[in-house]
Amino acid sequence: MPEDLNWAVGGEAGDGIDSTGKIFAQALSRAGRHVFTSKDFASRIRGGYTAYKVRTSVDRVESVVDRLDILIALTQRTVDENLDELHDDSIIIYDGERSMMSDFEAPGETRGLDVPLKRLAEDAGGAIMRNIVALGAACAVSDFNIEYLDESLEKRFGGKGEAIVENNKKAARLGAEYVQEEYDFSTPYDLETTDNDYVLLNGDEAIGMGAIAGGCRFYAGYPITPATDVMEYLKGRVENYGGVVVQAEDELSAINMALGAARAGARSMTATSGPGIDLMTETFGLVATSETPLVICNVMRSGPSTGMPTKQEQGDLNGMLYGGHGEVPRFVLAPTTISECFHKTIEAFNLAEKYQLPVYLTADLSLAVTEQTFEPEEFDMDEVEIDRGKVVDDDTIDEWTNEKGQFKPHALTEDGVSPRSFPGTEGGAHMSTGLEHDELGRRTEETDMRVEQVDKRDRKVETAIERENFDYREFGVADADTLVISWGSNEGAMLEALEYFDEDGLDVRFISVPYIFPRPDLTEEIEAADDVIVVECNATGQFADLIEHDALTRVTRINKYNGIRFKADELAEDVKEALGEATEVEA
Repeated sequence: MPEDLNWAVGGEAGDGIDSTGKIFAQALSRAGRHVFTSKDFASRIRGGYTAYKVRTSVDRVESVVDRLDILIALTQRTVDENLDELHDDSIIIYDGERSMMSDFEAPGETRGLDVPLKRLAEDAGGAIMRNIVALGAACAVSDFNIEYLDESLEKRFGGKGEAIVENNKKAARLGAEYVQEEYDFSTPYDLETTDNDYVLLNGDEAIGMGAIAGGCRFYAGYPITPATDVMEYLKGRVENYGGVVVQAEDELSAINMALGAARAGARSMTATSGPGIDLMTETFGLVATSETPLVICNVMRSGPSTGMPTKQEQGDLNGMLYGGHGEVPRFVLAPTTISECFHKTIEAFNLAEKYQLPVYLTADLSLAVTEQTFEPEEFDMDEVEIDRGKVVDDDTIDEWTNEKGQFKPHALTEDGVSPRSFPGTEGGAHMSTGLEHDELGRRTEETDMRVEQVDKRDRKVETAIERENFDYREFGVADADTLVISWGSNEGAMLEALEYFDEDGLDVRFISVPYIFPRPDLTEEIEAADDVIVVECNATGQFADLIEHDALTRVTRINKYNGIRFKADELAEDVKEALGEATEVEA
């Protein structure tokens, strides 16, 4: 019996694939099993192939693999798209009464189970529940207690009334009973349950949760894939803490609203994707010059232009590092796990206010839409610390006024960080402008003041490097001759790839970098290795360029830019191939 189970449902956009997959993922989580999901969806509302894959185990799972055990196929294309992942023991659940599946034959040695999904759903109360019938069939196939599915259905449909919930439970049972009565076979799968209690969430939700925990009280955004779920999570939640969510008319309006709220003293945030970042760039410079703390979340997707909005890529790194006219100091944080999306969001708000700079918090599509299980203790709100930086009050403001009693919001300081006065602070009235300014915020073209203000703003980053911990995380064999470096969502796949290397007796050191700027200097680590490989999801190796720039050493690059995330077994093969090793890996 496999140590984990890989399950998927596929069909066309509009077929309810996402909700079906999430219901099953929640049921597995409630059964005390670890879950890791993956989504493949078209950039349209209806039509086009879409799928939801769930990998589950009693042990922690960090990635998807090239193996599919149970497939609910609502269309022939679903089978075609997953053909390479099917194996001899794979089971395909389909509805042979649908015209598009009437001539279906299970490929190879796989087994097809013809289940009248629509007809059974109608018996339960409506054809719309055909996917729930399929979930019931999947429970029978995998020997999974259907009562856990009941709990997930109650959570999903509880707000629609008891009758809807009961109809869905009936639909699931009709699917399970049909398989049990019509097919006599011994399933190779057994979904063991535990008493463990897990939290199931995706990266966008973790960012939203981190924003609330980190004190965010104003969010403005414009819907854009794959960042919209940040706004969806905050709406209806942040209001409970005195916050506000505004759906702006476009990205320019969103960042300017967020800037205004930040100037008023609120911890403020906006979230978008690559095209939105392009539109926000001008205001990004105003944020830095006016020394306003602001968090800008960029959930990357395939570009350029409109690109592939629902596909994976890490192509915005250079834009976040260098985008904008003039020279703009900034921070760029890149969470590498879903749980870290929570923690790095809190850190982003603290950095923004401590150093009065814009902070890019960047995730990628794979982090944003993937759902994964975590121990509740991973998100301990009691451990959250909020640092609002160099804020003055009525008692301390006199330290930052001139001989006329005027407050200096852009005072020249040794550490580059000026005092900050919230509205309502007596004696703290001031102005700031996007024009170059003096210590009082009044515009100036005086050459010495220009140099002093530019140098002051740049010193913030130098101060942060001295005071903060911008370090990497390390896994694998510390003294290995092979060093693999990555950033973003590649960490999970690489962690599981290490297990394949252990089986093959191959020592690999793995460094995962969550800070793009400032970032750790890896020169010593690179010099200690014989082979250095940088893994990322873009075509040109933008992070590899940074590594080579810092260490003055050439590295080997593994780049993937077809819109699909790295899989653990695939990445293990890629690394072994780069090292000249035999590449066959069994998922």
